[in-house]
Amino acid sequence: MKALFIGGTGTISMAITRLIADDPGWELYLINRGKRKADLPEGVRLIEGDINNEEDMKKKLGDLTFDTVCDFIAFVPGHLERDRRLFEGRTRQYMCISSASAYQKPLGDPLITESTPLYNPYWEYSRNKIAMEDLLMRWYREDGFPVTIIRPSHTYDERSIPVGVHGDRGSWQVVKRIMEKRPVIIHGDGTSLWTVTHNSDFAKGFVGLMGNPRAIGEAFHITSDESLTWDGIHRRIADALGVPLRAFHVSSYFLSAIGPYDFRGSLIGDKANSVIFDNAKLKRTVPGFKCTVRFDQGVRMALEYIMSHPECRQEDPDFDRWSDNVIHALSSAASALKGTKA
Repeated sequence: MKALFIGGTGTISMAITRLIADDPGWELYLINRGKRKADLPEGVRLIEGDINNEEDMKKKLGDLTFDTVCDFIAFVPGHLERDRRLFEGRTRQYMCISSASAYQKPLGDPLITESTPLYNPYWEYSRNKIAMEDLLMRWYREDGFPVTIIRPSHTYDERSIPVGVHGDRGSWQVVKRIMEKRPVIIHGDGTSLWTVTHNSDFAKGFVGLMGNPRAIGEAFHITSDESLTWDGIHRRIADALGVPLRAFHVSSYFLSAIGPYDFRGSLIGDKANSVIFDNAKLKRTVPGFKCTVRFDQGVRMALEYIMSHPECRQEDPDFDRWSDNVIHALSSAASALKGTKA
């Protein structure tokens, strides 16, 4: 069978690329700009270029056809319209990456199935994904366009550590604060439930849906069955580093209000909500699917990789100062108000 990935070298997609490359039953092509081509497994065929240059892509695709096409870098409905122009009639299955953040916020029920309503007034990213899903399902209903929708939640790889509150340069500065035994901001009271999934586990579910006729016209989330509190997530990071965790809890709404980071979307519209994913639909469609990387194992693997790859350790002094300012301001306010009455 033949597959084409648009992207294919990101946090989620690289694990799928590696898994497919080891499967003699698949022939894999990638369309991307070639920035990580040195990391590609042997045998993957790279079509180097800009997917938005449609005329150039048509020439490079020639008369190729595929059993599955998946776009990992579509973020607005216009990206789907471009893909349909390029691939309608070329593929038997079109897979699109949506997001579990599209599920109803605030949640009516923390147990999420694929039939949980899609509604997120807090995050434009999620609303764009909902609009994409609406368009794809209309194409399926009206024209038979062979769509499969995938909703990842918080998926991580060897290059990053999942945390809730971080700056523009990723999670390293939070990890560094933990290493240095400095206080770390955790949103809420740290007891809300969250699910983090290693990309190698995500890949197994995804590949099981590729070329699967039972997946056409359907949406699936792919997550671990392991639910952890945010305190538990940070504690496992600290345990892997061999240091105690100094958690400093801050209201998600306060963080959203003060800025400058978009915590309205990423917290109120996503991580501040307790979520438990029901993967029964995926397991019915992909018999034998099972996540095997516990977070305490995955975070140790990631830390080992990050410590040996300096490019993964991006300092973020602005976020560091911001964290100290928030902690100082709230600590001072608590001291000033301590013992006072209205």
